[in-house]
Amino acid sequence: MVRNSNTTMSTSGGSKRNFDIKEEDHNNDIPQSPLPGLKRHDSLDIESSRFPDHHDRHNTEGNWRAIVKLAFQSIGVVYGDIGTSPLYVYASTFFNGIKHEDDILGVLSIIFYTITLIPVIKYVMIVLRANDNGDGGTFALYSKLCRYAKVGLIPSEQVEDQEVSNFRLELPNKTNKIASKIKKSLESRKFAKFLLLFAAMLGTSMVIGDGILTPSISVLSAVSGLKKATSTITEGRIVVISVVILMTLFMVQRFGTDKVGYTFAPIICVWFSLIVGVGVYNFFKFDPSVAKSINPKYIIDYFKRNKKDAWISLGGIVLSITGTEAMFADVGHFTVKSIQLSMGCVVYPALITAYSGQASWLRKHKDEVVDTFYNSVPDGLYWPVFVAAVMAAIIASQAMISGTFSIIKQSLSLGCFPRVQIVHTSTKYEGQVFIPEMNYLLMIGCVLVTVTFKTTEKIGHAYGKYSIRSSYKYNAWFIRIAVIFAETLTSSFMVVIMLVIWKTNILLVILYVLVISTTEYIYLSSVLYKFNQGGYLPFLFAIALVFIMCTWNYVYRAKYNYEINHKVSQEVIKDMIMDMNISRMRGLAIFYSELAHGIPPIFKHYVDNVPALHSVIVFVSIKSLPISKVPTEERFLFRRVKPNELYVFRCVVRYGYTDVRNENESFEKILIERLKDSIESEYGVLEEQGRTVEEDVATLEKASRAGIVHLVGEHEIVSRKGSSIGKRFLIDYAYNFMKKNLRQSYNVFEVPQKRMLKVGMTYEL
Repeated sequence: MVRNSNTTMSTSGGSKRNFDIKEEDHNNDIPQSPLPGLKRHDSLDIESSRFPDHHDRHNTEGNWRAIVKLAFQSIGVVYGDIGTSPLYVYASTFFNGIKHEDDILGVLSIIFYTITLIPVIKYVMIVLRANDNGDGGTFALYSKLCRYAKVGLIPSEQVEDQEVSNFRLELPNKTNKIASKIKKSLESRKFAKFLLLFAAMLGTSMVIGDGILTPSISVLSAVSGLKKATSTITEGRIVVISVVILMTLFMVQRFGTDKVGYTFAPIICVWFSLIVGVGVYNFFKFDPSVAKSINPKYIIDYFKRNKKDAWISLGGIVLSITGTEAMFADVGHFTVKSIQLSMGCVVYPALITAYSGQASWLRKHKDEVVDTFYNSVPDGLYWPVFVAAVMAAIIASQAMISGTFSIIKQSLSLGCFPRVQIVHTSTKYEGQVFIPEMNYLLMIGCVLVTVTFKTTEKIGHAYGKYSIRSSYKYNAWFIRIAVIFAETLTSSFMVVIMLVIWKTNILLVILYVLVISTTEYIYLSSVLYKFNQGGYLPFLFAIALVFIMCTWNYVYRAKYNYEINHKVSQEVIKDMIMDMNISRMRGLAIFYSELAHGIPPIFKHYVDNVPALHSVIVFVSIKSLPISKVPTEERFLFRRVKPNELYVFRCVVRYGYTDVRNENESFEKILIERLKDSIESEYGVLEEQGRTVEEDVATLEKASRAGIVHLVGEHEIVSRKGSSIGKRFLIDYAYNFMKKNLRQSYNVFEVPQKRMLKVGMTYEL
């Protein structure tokens, strides 16, 4: 089909783009726009000009003073969990006691190489490089794949989106047959697309589940440690104190990562200083020869001597890397360089020193492994270390809470999570957000876990003693599976990214799989051995969250496809507006929709029931791109609906998954200003039609002064007659329950309640 049209398009930046287009195929030659290097397409979603480097994620990568400040904050937010692991790792590893003196060297060697391989080499050196314009997490990896290959399931993709200035990836110039084959296979198989999305959802759910378990376990463990100090602390008091601390911890989240980080960072720094001091003291006093554990031969000997018990003991050693996944999820709150700086200069040396010092002490006190940490502390430092440990254990949950906010924000914009409010808590750092609804849900979940289990003994094995260390040992199976499972999923995504996007040498990819992925799967097999001793709980949380995400995404895609199949044609729009039976009234009407490919069917439904139209009509389509941020000047795209005399416009507002949609400035004010810029860019076309820019701008201003009404679709989603029981349950019950109890789109855009008109329509999916 060939259709000739004279079309004027513009972006909000005000550039003039007037051209004649013969619409056939995107492969045809298309006239160039006045801006050099830009092709034009006769589509609403047109390319935008490039603005190099203006969208820098935090504008701090070259500012070392800002990087050092963020590195300091990250110590208080990211590393509380991994920083408190020396409290309990040795006691959790040697669950049957130390049978051979060299077993201490074997375990220390495993700890050293585990921390070096997973947090340092995998995350700091490799995974952090895969951030998506400064954002991390499983969905950040998924979004990169969606941009490079057509593997996304949300049907709003168009080739023009690739011209957004930060949409394209920095790719190596070399060609790779393996990369081409994998990309083609992913794009051609629907199962592969679903598998990638499901893996992203599952990885996200495991991290969120960890965000529920870690705070409750950390706080309950810390408070239970008071039993060692006084016998007046009863079980009931422990629960009450734990609940109060948890509620306080979640209430301070509203102040933002910036303030929370500055508050917690000094405490964690004191903690790291104490464990380094104790570690150095024990290392030189008891047995400096533990330094020879750097030889991996001791690992081989350890497994030869202990066989199955050595494999099971890996479930304790994996606790040395708890919180590592949060380091990647939290990178959006900070920067890559700040995370690398704090990990390399503070956290890694402190942990290795602490574990080495404890190993030196154990070489002389093999029978006291139950309370390794506190027994190895010099008497004069016991209470300062105890107080710092309690505070650090409480703070340890902060990393998972912040990481949960980041990944929920990402999954929301990719159509994989119900709408929630995103509050930007920092004017300096873009990635720092707070989600009130999720904060309250996490708080309720943590309190329920704490009250349900009451004591840490009920979460794991009853051991008979109370200390922070032993409490962690009881319940750690909750965290172990969630941690290592999320890390294995991240590794799987990294293998695909290295092959398809980075085009890494196949030998290096094989090396990554053999060394890092294999290590993680060995750990996973170990923690699954005691699945029935608490490991099932994170899976229950993950299954519930995956169900919510899959249900929402399924209906979201079905609803979008319904609107595409029933969208109103341009001819019908023209007939309705020219219909003499439909009256015209003063004012400007804004119709909201997520449909980026046309005018939604709800408009015709509205006109059929209310035969009156405003003098100026703007159809606003909301579109999420698989990138972290869309530059402001490239966000609004406009097009007139023919004929031009009708004053009907279509507008696509494009957002990235980290963009905050409730802007500081009124959305309608921004929209009108951008629309004026668009009209001014049509100068040449309007002159040809015997009109002036001033006349059209005056018409727009007159309409906006007469009154602006916001028309929002109030869709009732029901299953089609004859649908299966499963489909009816998902749509009629599960989806509608979530929709009724969570935030609606007009809340997200802060549509004025007094000027909002809800238009009801039933969609049978």
